[in-house]
Amino acid sequence: MNLVLLLPEDLTAPARARLTGRRLAHVREVHRAAVGDELAVGLLGGNMGRGRVLRLDDEALELELTLDQAPPPKLPLTLLIAVPRPKVLNRVVAAAASLGAARIVLLNAWKVEKAYWASPRMKPENLREQVILGLEQAKDTVLPDLRLARLFRPFVEDELPGLLAGGTGLMAHPGTGAAVPKVLAAPVTLAIGPEGGWVEAEVQSLLKAGLKPLDLGPRILRTETALAALVGRLF
Repeated sequence: MNLVLLLPEDLTAPARARLTGRRLAHVREVHRAAVGDELAVGLLGGNMGRGRVLRLDDEALELELTLDQAPPPKLPLTLLIAVPRPKVLNRVVAAAASLGAARIVLLNAWKVEKAYWASPRMKPENLREQVILGLEQAKDTVLPDLRLARLFRPFVEDELPGLLAGGTGLMAHPGTGAAVPKVLAAPVTLAIGPEGGWVEAEVQSLLKAGLKPLDLGPRILRTETALAALVGRLF
C-alpha cells in the first residue's frame, strides 16, 4: 500500500491511531518500519498526512498523526461496468477506485452469468475492501459511490439519462470505428461491457439513452485493460 488508510474506529485520540491485522502486517513486512519512522497516512473520508510510529510489534501499530493534506480530487467520471467474472471482479473494482472514478455502477448484461451475482465477491463487505485497496494504492481517502444495478433495462431507461444530463456519455464497444471525441463535456459517463462487448439490443438501448459509441480497435481486451486504456485516453 502507498497510503496507510485509517478508519474512524482506528482513532484512539484526535491525533492517535492504533492498527492491527492486515495493515499492521503490511507495515511490518513490506514497509519494514520501525519506531520513529513516518508513514504516509490518511483518514477515510478526510485528510492525508503523516503518521509517526510510536509502537510496532506483533500486537499493534500505534501512530501519532499529522493530517494536513487534502486528498486528490475525484475524476468527473461515472463508470458503468458489466459485472466481470468473479475472479476478475476484485481487480476491476480496485482499479476503478484507484483511477479516481467518482461513481462506479456494476451493471447486469446479457453476457453476465447469473452465477456472478451470487458470488461471495459481490457481497458489500468484499466490494468495500477492494475499493479501500484501490484508495491505498492511489493515495486517496474518499470512497467512490459504488452501487449495483441488477436490472439492465430499468437502469438504462430510468436512471441513465439523469446521469448523462449536461455531460458526455460514451459506450465502449468493438467494431464501431468511433474514436474518442475531441471535446468532452464533464461529467463523463463511460459504459464498459463484458469481454466481447454488449449484445446488439444493449447497444441500441445505450445509444437511445444518449451514449455515443467508442472503439478501442480490433483487439478484444480484458475488462481491467480496457478500463485503464479508456480512462487514460479520456483524462
